[in-house]
Amino acid sequence: MRNLCSHVGTWVALCHVGLAGVAASPARAAAQSSPTTPPANVQQISQARDGQADFDFEIGTWKTHLRRLLEPLTGSTTWAEYDGTTVVRKVWNGRANLVELDVDGPAGHIEALSLRLYNPQSRQWSLNFANSAAGTMATPTIGEFRNGRGEFHDQETLNGRAILVRFLVLPVSPDTIRFEQSFSDDGGKTWELNWVAVDTRIREPTR
Repeated sequence: MRNLCSHVGTWVALCHVGLAGVAASPARAAAQSSPTTPPANVQQISQARDGQADFDFEIGTWKTHLRRLLEPLTGSTTWAEYDGTTVVRKVWNGRANLVELDVDGPAGHIEALSLRLYNPQSRQWSLNFANSAAGTMATPTIGEFRNGRGEFHDQETLNGRAILVRFLVLPVSPDTIRFEQSFSDDGGKTWELNWVAVDTRIREPTR
């Protein structure tokens, strides 16, 4: 899940900037001087684990309890709470999945989706969020699972200020998942938690 009212991060909506990747010329020089040795980044990717099935455990329907910090990075401690459902479906035989969130609370109604795409070259996932109010995709958070924990990052803007976004997927048990989103405005030295969702699996009745 992501914070839907500011449009920052996986579940956030209204402010965003993209990240630009720049290729380093020393890497080309190294490749030319030693053509038989793959660059270090290629070796690292080739040794990375295949994470295509990392989200398979989440396929299904979930009861969602969501807490959202209303004014992140302002010193505010006012949270809003919501309850509803999350439905996760496989796409492209598991190389992608679609998350649909529908929750209500005293602060209003949130209807959103996240399209998660697996990149087989980098072996990483991108989490692409949109909500029904804005109708556009936010900047994706990109990352992977390690030791059973998913961690995803991106850089965006909030109130005209550049920030870092961190989104965590924390499986608690086969039937419980915790999602946390945090912002940092000091280059990642400190993080403020602003979005916590706990999903509990809704099992279909046995026949």
